[in-house]
Amino acid sequence: MATIGMSDIKKNVRLIVGEVPYKIVAFQHVKPGKGAAFVRMKMKSFLNGKTVEKTVHAGDKFEVPVIDFKTMQYLYDDGDMYQFMDNETYDQLGLAYEQCSDASKWFKDGINVDIVFFRNKAISVQAPETMELIITQTPPNFKGDTSSGSKKPATLETGAVVQIPYHVLEGDLIRVNTVDCEYLEKIK
Repeated sequence: MATIGMSDIKKNVRLIVGEVPYKIVAFQHVKPGKGAAFVRMKMKSFLNGKTVEKTVHAGDKFEVPVIDFKTMQYLYDDGDMYQFMDNETYDQLGLAYEQCSDASKWFKDGINVDIVFFRNKAISVQAPETMELIITQTPPNFKGDTSSGSKKPATLETGAVVQIPYHVLEGDLIRVNTVDCEYLEKIK
């Protein structure tokens, strides 16, 4: 299996730490005045979506995980698990709530998501990077709510909450970035 060292650490690189596959989301090379250089990195677990920090020194080696992605359609929540269907074979797959924690706020009937497989076992879900959703609830606008850069919370049809500009209203269709949970634009 392939390995990586301190010099290979970059954003979006995948590695295994203690039998858990991670993806690097941020890193910083540090060269102190005294001593050897090292790297501080933040990694996001493919298993539970939690972010952890780790310091890597010269000579540290990590295995590169073999991660497979399969596009499947979200069907429904059966009360115990989220159910997905393979678009090619029509086989159904159930994943526990913990495995879908970050992505579950974006689930909408019929949406295609990427199921993450590690060692031939489904471990987590990734929602599409951008989605178009309807705002179901947001506070009304008041006179004077026009300052640039100001935002208000909005609940979307999936239950996710994002910050939106004041000119966007309840019932509007908007495009959101699901990775950063951010409003991108209003769809006309």
